[in-house]
Amino acid sequence: MNNWKKLLLSLTFVGLILPVTSISEAAEKSAGSENLVPIREIAEQNGAEVSWQQKTGEITIRKSELTIVVKVGEKQAMVNGQAISLNNPVQLTKGVTFMDGAFLSETLKAAPEDIFVSLISGGDGQEAAKYVHTSVSGVLSPTLLSQLWGALEGQNGKITSEAIAKHVENNTVHRNVTYTFKTELTRLNITVRMNHNGLVDDLHIAAATPDVYQKPSYDDPSAYTEQDITVGQGDLALPGTLTLPKGEGPFPVVILVHGSGPSNQDAAIGGAKPFRDLAVGLASQGVAVLRYDKVTYEHTYKVASQPKFTLKQESVNQVNDAVELLKKNAHIDSTAIFVAGHSQGGFAMPLIIAEDKQHDIAGSILLAAPSSSFVDVLTEQQDELVERMKQLGLDTDVIQGQADFYKNVAKIVKDPNYSVDHLPEAFPLQPAYWWFEQRDYVPAELAKTQNTPMLIIQGENDVQVSMNQFQTWKSALQGHSNVTYNSYPKVNHLLSSYDGLSIGQEYAEPSNVSKAIIDDIAKWVLKSN
Repeated sequence: MNNWKKLLLSLTFVGLILPVTSISEAAEKSAGSENLVPIREIAEQNGAEVSWQQKTGEITIRKSELTIVVKVGEKQAMVNGQAISLNNPVQLTKGVTFMDGAFLSETLKAAPEDIFVSLISGGDGQEAAKYVHTSVSGVLSPTLLSQLWGALEGQNGKITSEAIAKHVENNTVHRNVTYTFKTELTRLNITVRMNHNGLVDDLHIAAATPDVYQKPSYDDPSAYTEQDITVGQGDLALPGTLTLPKGEGPFPVVILVHGSGPSNQDAAIGGAKPFRDLAVGLASQGVAVLRYDKVTYEHTYKVASQPKFTLKQESVNQVNDAVELLKKNAHIDSTAIFVAGHSQGGFAMPLIIAEDKQHDIAGSILLAAPSSSFVDVLTEQQDELVERMKQLGLDTDVIQGQADFYKNVAKIVKDPNYSVDHLPEAFPLQPAYWWFEQRDYVPAELAKTQNTPMLIIQGENDVQVSMNQFQTWKSALQGHSNVTYNSYPKVNHLLSSYDGLSIGQEYAEPSNVSKAIIDDIAKWVLKSN
């Protein structure tokens, strides 16, 4: 079977509506020259543009992200750089070019991302890889793509043959096409990130969960505007949003830095979007906010292809790019650029300040930020969760097993026999380099050597970063007169007020960042300005 026929047949997978004439009938008709059609006429009927180079005989057909290139006399077409065999050579008759009609019509109706998903669902990684951009081809290899569907079914149960939903969303970096599939155990979102050339630039795969988020009472849309922006350049550029207060400006600005794990610019988790809350809340009080998708979210597989990926690459480099971007913005006061890091973002804050060679950052805000080494925090976090579950009378068998697992991870990381130059062969959490590269980094110790104003905010009901970490910040920085400390009795790790004892289960319910935190940040920034 010709390659193009296989691709078209696979489109039934995503529930596309095919023409009344069956694919097999179209294929049979195209075998003879009687099914040659005028290229320009059929292309324009399908919303495509056609250009022709008379000297070379090359015809280019473009529609959105799809590019088809054919040449008079040749029996193949290049579809987004992929060579596809034709049944008949392209012909020129009386100044009109003709080619296989079935191929042209169906290819113009097919989206590259649909074809790509169809191919990986069938385990045809060799063909699917032809739709992948070189920036990520090293990891989205034919082998990985051939095995990906089977791996997903191994984790989630058999996947339905057709997507139950398809959603397209554009940002400044990618055209994101999300397919929702039903599995035996859950619903799965597979997001194909397409670049501006119509090629697969990355993937993001996650459980499909309902969006139950509710806007906070302090969200006043009349008080701010939002602009799409791009942080950084090249293969790891990030889409983001600059939320600006209404008025003349220039305004002080806060750059938001994510916690651990892949996360979008809202830092969405369960029923919460804390970064969105911070943006609209602060902008309503005269403080601009820049937030962006985390690099491990927007470029998941590209990052996974880097065996020596570091905390600096994950959480620091983007801040440098964001600062440079804001310094050029007429609406921003370049002398009042602040950075707020949540959880791991706060953990990385001393590294961010250390990289601020030109002293552009006017102050840093730590939101539920660990002060100790990462593995020490990890161990403490597990103990805290077990203790809280016992207080609530809950079964701790499963969570104790998880705690023991992470304690073993910490033990391996602390083993002096291992280092970045001698990693353990079977480290349970990859990439191993990330853990060993920063094992001796203690945020509070580095912060001692710095003098940038700080606002340290901590929820007293936080199960992930305990009050012990807050107290360590206080002890380490007791000689610093430009540090402000605020803690909030009911606030959990998502910076929202919760009446019960937090063990993370409440994250699934709608919640918002405490208005008291919004008010205190705005007051501190405006006072420091």
